[in-house]
Amino acid sequence: MAGRFEHSLVVRIQQACDIVDVVGEHLSLVKKGKDLVGMCPFHNDHRPSMYVSPSKQIFKCFACGVGGDVIKFVQMRENLGFGQAVERLANRAGIKIEKQVVQRAAGEADPEMILRANEWAARLFAGGLWDEQKGADARNYIAQRQIRSDMAKKWQLGLAIDSWDELCKAAAARKISPRLLEQAGLAVARESGQFYDKFRNRLMFPIWDATGKVIAFGGRALGTDPAKYMNSPTTAVFDKSNSLYGLHFARHSIVAKDLAVVVEGYMDCLMSHQFGVENVVATLGTSLTAGHARILRRYARKIVLVFDSDVAGMEAANRSLEVFLSEGIDIRIASVPQGKDPCDFLLAAGKEAFENVINNAVDVMEYKWSRLLDGFERSDTIAGQKAAAEEFLNTAAAAINAGKIDTVSRGLIIGRLGRVLGLTTAQVNGELAKRIKKVAEKGSYFAVENQKVVSVDLGEGFYAKAQREMLEVLLNEPKLVECCGQKITVDMFEVPILRHIASKVLELLASGGDAGVSAVLA
Repeated sequence: MAGRFEHSLVVRIQQACDIVDVVGEHLSLVKKGKDLVGMCPFHNDHRPSMYVSPSKQIFKCFACGVGGDVIKFVQMRENLGFGQAVERLANRAGIKIEKQVVQRAAGEADPEMILRANEWAARLFAGGLWDEQKGADARNYIAQRQIRSDMAKKWQLGLAIDSWDELCKAAAARKISPRLLEQAGLAVARESGQFYDKFRNRLMFPIWDATGKVIAFGGRALGTDPAKYMNSPTTAVFDKSNSLYGLHFARHSIVAKDLAVVVEGYMDCLMSHQFGVENVVATLGTSLTAGHARILRRYARKIVLVFDSDVAGMEAANRSLEVFLSEGIDIRIASVPQGKDPCDFLLAAGKEAFENVINNAVDVMEYKWSRLLDGFERSDTIAGQKAAAEEFLNTAAAAINAGKIDTVSRGLIIGRLGRVLGLTTAQVNGELAKRIKKVAEKGSYFAVENQKVVSVDLGEGFYAKAQREMLEVLLNEPKLVECCGQKITVDMFEVPILRHIASKVLELLASGGDAGVSAVLA
């Protein structure tokens, strides 16, 4: 990525972005001699260990050892590549970058073009919402939901009108290809080869990445469509398992409070910000994933899940706990009372009451213990009580493996659980030990070398994922190489371990031998 930019341009961007100002946007800095110090965001820092030097324009943590210049800080803090970090800082400094044209195979999605298409579509949707005639019904809906006009404009809410081809026609007038709209998830191809708009008669919510680029959309039905909410499909720039609504508005507040609040819906998130609770993000109609946990961990060490207080909402929160525990995050659970969702609760009770809900969130093990006892009370069958006990044991195992439960607490949990289940402490400890072993094995891929367990880097991002999936297909269906073998070369695999496996597979296939899993491992 470094080769994409002239060295002089990189230096200019570095000089325009004072490292003290950039780091100060992410954490609190205090003057100490000629430097500034703050809590390092890259490890579990208990006292200020990160030093920032205004004169040298570098940062350094003397506890975990990370350090570098302003570009390196942004790379690590935002989990960006070098080129993305340079672009982010250039935008911050108002420096225009002339991008290098990248040659792509015919039909291959261009992430930059998709982002441009999304930005254009966001403007088109916003124009529809504020059109005096077209947007009247949608604006009435916004007013009914008590979203202020200034918030609707700040968050770029829009309208996809009730038409099969409004967006496609507008794109054609701007010479935007329908194939690009399809790659961006904005249009759908018919069997005839024609295209139609994916979003119709919906209130549109742009979804941004952490840097403020529109990567996708969510649409809320304004008519009788049974699909109340609809999201963009997975694209070259969007994966809902690794995206959170409102993050680019919330991230500074999350850093300042060292706390991220996660809600379920677009409206819940937007209304929280409207009431001044700005460290709130929302999931995108999916269960919380390890990807969400890793994203949030960059910004805060504590997370509170505030899901709807109905059964579905609490079950959604419950499913998320072990995912977050496995990532070593301090996770707590809160629910709004009276069967409301956070949006309705804020409108009824106000900011202070919502903040009290957040502040009174319960520890994950306390929450799970309550569920265990409730499960025993509600079920009079052995199967039901066993399921409740196993759920608690699995969460306890995840918490212990993540270092969230000390020895004393573990002993107390085992003793309490033994009394409830009628088992000895040795029996409970044995069941727990088996689950801890499973959690540890599930946490990562391993390679055995001289009987030592070594973690293997499988790469990150869409391109690394594509390489893994390509290998999976070849290993399971080696005959496919007959029709596409000339197109697949070792050079396509950039991740070292995947490149090594690909070399072995292609070598076996070229020699006419078996390239199944057993042959590759031989």
